[in-house]
Amino acid sequence: MTLALVIGNVVSTEKDPRYHGYTILVVQPLSPDGKPRGKSYLALDGAQAGVGDRVLVVDEGGSARAVLGDEQAVTVRTVVCAIVDSVDIEDEG
Repeated sequence: MTLALVIGNVVSTEKDPRYHGYTILVVQPLSPDGKPRGKSYLALDGAQAGVGDRVLVVDEGGSARAVLGDEQAVTVRTVVCAIVDSVDIEDEG
């Protein structure tokens, strides 16, 4: 799983019928302290997230389909699976 920030929505006039009913989000990976890390990418929304939400993203097909609740529904790899309320980092030293 990856901690990320939702930075946008994808709006499309046409898309594969198997994706109807799913929102596509643009997510920016974050380090545990909230700093941007790497490039943004697209993920289906499985948690009713919105722009500005910190989220957890799964990036593996089987887990992603399980979050959506339908193993046969769509060919999908990346899904927002949770909205994050807070991140606590403990000092290991």
